[in-house]
Amino acid sequence: MRNFLGIDIGSISTKGVVIDDNYRVLSSSYLYTKGRPIKAIKNVLKDLDKGHKVSGAGTTGSARRLAGVMINADVIKNEIIAHALAATQFYLETKTVIEIGGQDSKVIILRNGIPIDFAMNTVCAAGTGSFLEHQASRLGIPIEEFGELALKSENRVKIAGRCTVFAESDMVHKAQLGVPTEDIIRGLCDAIVRNFLNVVAKGKEIHPLILFQGGVAANIGVKKAFEEVLETEVVVPEYYHLMGAIGAAILAKKEVNHKGTKFSGFSLVDVPFSTRLFECDGCPNMCEIVEILKDGGVIDRYGDRCGKWQII
Repeated sequence: MRNFLGIDIGSISTKGVVIDDNYRVLSSSYLYTKGRPIKAIKNVLKDLDKGHKVSGAGTTGSARRLAGVMINADVIKNEIIAHALAATQFYLETKTVIEIGGQDSKVIILRNGIPIDFAMNTVCAAGTGSFLEHQASRLGIPIEEFGELALKSENRVKIAGRCTVFAESDMVHKAQLGVPTEDIIRGLCDAIVRNFLNVVAKGKEIHPLILFQGGVAANIGVKKAFEEVLETEVVVPEYYHLMGAIGAAILAKKEVNHKGTKFSGFSLVDVPFSTRLFECDGCPNMCEIVEILKDGGVIDRYGDRCGKWQII
């Protein structure tokens, strides 16, 4: 039985899994990135190191290239492909994937198991996990209880959801009027769904089966709000928070097939890695070049538009 490693690294959280040939999750890790992606990748690898022999490794997420270069991944793919592949692996009839993470959200439209359209919101964090955690902290409520409180609401109030600043101001205003906290939280859940459907999923044909993935999928209040608006069941998979990493591991399995892996092994947690930036003045584009260093030597560069700084 072969095993495959997948890492999904974003701005808020870093996730990792090891799956076997039958797509069973053997070990997993979910950590906060905390603005230190190299350390987060190493910590995830430490968590996953359970003596598994890895036959292939893949990375995805906003820092997928950094992670891929560090671990010498067999495949590096964007999160759209990773989330879609994981969704259809566990739910073959999936037609829509709603993914709301720490700082971005996306909708993926699938037909016959193939992603045919998608959209992302990466400009504003309204309605994402980081915004919800901030509001939970401000209200003194554990984020784990946020959704349950929304379900206790008896009166729906409208909260502005197009902007984090306006949403917070509206919540404060409603609280000053004496509106119960559970009604405000329910209004926020409704606003998140309204914002997602009107901004991210605008013009998209959302059909069941609908999967809800990403950290916000743990919020039962948001899930309920989606179901009320869409008038259909919204499924939260068992590994809703790890689907990107699982997708990366599945991609690795497909990539290596029966070839040998390039994966550097779990021991790389002891290897010093670092990054640095410089601006290329070779043309008016003034590209910002990212260098990845291992043991003080440059092993990768990216960010240029012309390929001048790429390492062959």
